[in-house]
Amino acid sequence: MVKKALKTILIYLFLISTVSCEKSTENKDFSNVKMNAEPIGLEGKIGLDEKPKGMVWIEGGEFFMGTNDMESYPDERPAVSSKIDGFWIDITEVTNLEFKTFVKETGYITVAEKAPDWEEMKLQLPPNTPKPSEDLLVAGSLVFVAPESQVDMKDISNWWNWVEGANWKHPNGPGSDIVGKDDHPVVHIAYEDAKAFADWSGKRLPTEAEWEYAAKAGSNSRFPWGNKLKLGGVHNANTFQGDFPHLNLMEDGFSGTAPVKSFPPNEFGLYDMIGNVWEITSDWYDAAAYKRLQKQLPELDTAISKCFNPENPYAIEKVIKGGSFLCSDDYCVNYRPSARRGQDIYSGTSNIGFRCVSDNQL
Repeated sequence: MVKKALKTILIYLFLISTVSCEKSTENKDFSNVKMNAEPIGLEGKIGLDEKPKGMVWIEGGEFFMGTNDMESYPDERPAVSSKIDGFWIDITEVTNLEFKTFVKETGYITVAEKAPDWEEMKLQLPPNTPKPSEDLLVAGSLVFVAPESQVDMKDISNWWNWVEGANWKHPNGPGSDIVGKDDHPVVHIAYEDAKAFADWSGKRLPTEAEWEYAAKAGSNSRFPWGNKLKLGGVHNANTFQGDFPHLNLMEDGFSGTAPVKSFPPNEFGLYDMIGNVWEITSDWYDAAAYKRLQKQLPELDTAISKCFNPENPYAIEKVIKGGSFLCSDDYCVNYRPSARRGQDIYSGTSNIGFRCVSDNQL
């Protein structure tokens, strides 16, 4: 019973950081949203022989962040004009091999490899939430486990399990490993893990605006490649096909993470900006950010809270972008550049990773 109580707390922290997911039944025409960015791609301003390894230069410009399409989530609307300075960005998500190198050279221990800190956890919970027993506060992370049959879709604990011993080296818990998966994106990454890697590599995490600008790649469509999820019946990203969460038909060839570069890049030469794993940004999550920018709501009082999630006044979350291999057209259509979600900074999951950017123009 006590162990179930701990799972309830951990699932609760994940649930309140998740934007409500509802089926979107139609791909609308985004042609009324004008984009000013021109595709830069691998032939950007800086010569290919001068670019940092594994990165591409994105020329600055203006674009519309978010969307005016009503078949989107409320926190994506309305579209707002945003100006971006040029920056370098990783062509792929950070891989297991890259993260393994970082850990080997620094001895870094990720959040998932350490016992949960109750002082941090309770900051995001209602006052007087009872503390679980110390012997239950053990290292682990949230892992997607497909149920055997259809379940109550209002209860995400039906497919998300807190697994003791789950971390980047053991993505599904003890007995699992990343052997043969050096080219898969690293997962079970919390914000401080991503930031530590970025600092070590001389880079930083992208802002939400930078990430979305790079993902849209000058496009005014629903997806970077057009207004339909599939082009000519071909999948362009690693997502969930079938009946979520119990039946993944794997039409794209994958049931979990896919090796980076498994799908075509966008017009900027970037891979997996949609699907595969969610990507952490440096921005605090504000569910009403775009409405505030349009003066429809007052500015967020950051002296009270750095972020705003209407489902939880105690939220401490960063924006994550891009959706993951679990995004499905019958449940959660977050596999779009404008989609956004808040993620608790003190934890990761089996579908959250990241990529880095840099300001240094060689």
